[in-house]
Amino acid sequence: MRSDHVRLFQTLPHACGYYPGRTAQNLVIDPAAPQLDRLYGAALDHGFRRAGGHLYFPHCPSCHACTPCRIDVANFKPDRSQRRCLKRNDDLIVRECMAGYNSERHALYSRYLRTRHPGGGMDEAEASDFRRFLTAPWSPTVFLELHEGERLLAVAVTDVCITGISAVYTFYDPDEHERGLGTFAILQQIELAKRRGIPWVYLGFWIENHPKMDYKRRFKPLQVRTAEGWVDLKRD
Repeated sequence: MRSDHVRLFQTLPHACGYYPGRTAQNLVIDPAAPQLDRLYGAALDHGFRRAGGHLYFPHCPSCHACTPCRIDVANFKPDRSQRRCLKRNDDLIVRECMAGYNSERHALYSRYLRTRHPGGGMDEAEASDFRRFLTAPWSPTVFLELHEGERLLAVAVTDVCITGISAVYTFYDPDEHERGLGTFAILQQIELAKRRGIPWVYLGFWIENHPKMDYKRRFKPLQVRTAEGWVDLKRD
């Protein structure tokens, strides 16, 4: 992806979603560009991430904590905790479904936001919010649904490009927290990448020692993007 082929915009400063009291800014690829579907794979390789119909990259003048990261699919091996997670959830049915809105998904999404992000501005999500945040008309998105029998427990919003899968967002039944459904969803996205011969699963941004983001280092080997390109994250 070359900047002379597509316009980049910089957002105005806004409240940081990770550190109270800080402001953040993003670079955003022109959302009106007609070739976003063709740019997406290259954008992932450059560290961009999708939210709704926007491809963005953190560009904060005084902070560089957000680091793009991706799992090396061919060399990934689940650790002991992840193997226990797989065993705990071996009763679940994993379905690869077309992306989109329905009332069952929306009800689960709303419950998840009310429980996990109360007062965050997203906890009263309308149907239009669901569609606007999770899907885009140009995006190669599938929903990995996790079912216990006929009951929907989780949805992993997953973008499938030729060279990489992007784990966009996962929401799940907040009463099933002991299952570790967030971890299980990532493990299923890795399996999807293996089945399709896709080398990378992009997890968005890693923030070292951040309580909500540092879990990503457990998916080894993990690569992070630096000024020199992608490098393996140092093992613990």
